[in-house]
Amino acid sequence: MQDSTPVLVGIDVGGTKTHLRALAGHTPIADHVRSSSGWRPHDPVAAAGWLARLTAEALPAGLRPSALAVGGHACETPRQCEQIRTALHLHFDAPALVVGDAELLVPAAALDKGAGLVAGTGSVAVGRRADGTPVQVGGWGAVLGDEGGAAGLVREAVRACWAAHDRGEAPDTLAAALLDAFGVPEVPALGAALESAPDPSAAWGRAAPAVFSAAEAGSVLAREVIAAGGRGLAALIVLLERRGAAVDDVVVAGSTILAQPPLYDAFAGALAASLPSARPRPLRVPPVQGAVALARALL
Repeated sequence: MQDSTPVLVGIDVGGTKTHLRALAGHTPIADHVRSSSGWRPHDPVAAAGWLARLTAEALPAGLRPSALAVGGHACETPRQCEQIRTALHLHFDAPALVVGDAELLVPAAALDKGAGLVAGTGSVAVGRRADGTPVQVGGWGAVLGDEGGAAGLVREAVRACWAAHDRGEAPDTLAAALLDAFGVPEVPALGAALESAPDPSAAWGRAAPAVFSAAEAGSVLAREVIAAGGRGLAALIVLLERRGAAVDDVVVAGSTILAQPPLYDAFAGALAASLPSARPRPLRVPPVQGAVALARALL
């Protein structure tokens, strides 16, 4: 098979899980999901070794990639991606491409151009100018950014509860839900709970269902936080457009925005108000499909 049929390998390395899909020609030969534990994108040699071990584990014995494309979580600059791609040649004698994981969304949707928006634990938006130059906005982590992602929503929900506390208002259902989620007795203690989390992005993100349940229960504060998160996500697309990226189609993915209609609706409404020409498109296939498409284009 290896001699006559190209083996295409696409890998989507997410913040939590990694999905590898391999095809011999058009025939699936591997579909492998594992934890992203050990992924170190800021160490190119370590990252390439991690990808090589993953590929060796997933492919049938004796097969090697004819082309490999990777969408990597926290691959934030073209320089960083190129360093990992170069290091991959220590393991594979095959064409390779490494991009940020959000770059998989547009090819996964079978589009030639457009923007990709991810709102899962964090958030980021990517696009390309007419000359192919990549543009990324957002994605700055739970402490400073990630507007509209799960961790960012929780951060802003705590801020909203603090502001209500400072105004002398009694805790509402949002405050009660957050106190329960973090196991603390009163609103002022929420700050210490957030600050003491060893992995803020994951720990804060796990509390995001509390925000949505409070909104469903009628919390005005929670609904305002979700609306602001939607506006923040739309603002990322506006920034892409101002920087010359194509945004007529916006492919939307992520465990938070696709699972929570109030957030998606807030984003879509804000986008329609600020950039009517942009069309949001929820991604209905796994992003790894975009990695496979990119691998096929390398041949």
